[in-house]
Amino acid sequence: MTDYEPTLTRNLDRYGNAPLPWSRARDVLAADTPTADLTFFVATVRPDGRPHSAGVGAVWVDDALYFVGGPGTRRSRNLAANPACSISVRLRGLDLVLEGDAHRVTDPDTVARLAEVYRSGGWPATASGDALTAPFSAPSAGPPPWHLYRLTLRRAVGVASAEPHGATAWEFAGA
Repeated sequence: MTDYEPTLTRNLDRYGNAPLPWSRARDVLAADTPTADLTFFVATVRPDGRPHSAGVGAVWVDDALYFVGGPGTRRSRNLAANPACSISVRLRGLDLVLEGDAHRVTDPDTVARLAEVYRSGGWPATASGDALTAPFSAPSAGPPPWHLYRLTLRRAVGVASAEPHGATAWEFAGA
């Protein structure tokens, strides 16, 4: 477990609202993944510096965000060359952007545990060594097997769309 806590919180709100607590974003991520109908978008950097963005299936487990990608997908190839990425999602009452580095998870026990989490949300994933397989996935994921990635969180920005409103940036040590 990482137990991310911000090392710096910066209020971005211009309307007098207090900074949002990181726990608000963290708790919604923990409660709503993998069962809520959420679409996460991962943005990576191509070798020539141009951005790339793709929808991914992501889950928040043990205070970390995990997502998948086929080895031949643009996102996986980009991450192999440059792990820097951002992931965006609209949560209940909060738009959230997570920034950091994503690295492939190859520990079979972790892959198996995350397969269980994905299954609990309705995707029939199974662990196959250091990757995931299933009878289906999003067309953008490429063919199985799918690699599992873990985001090492460096920065997050949240903008509340429900009370209490506000906008906040959080910095993390990225442990």
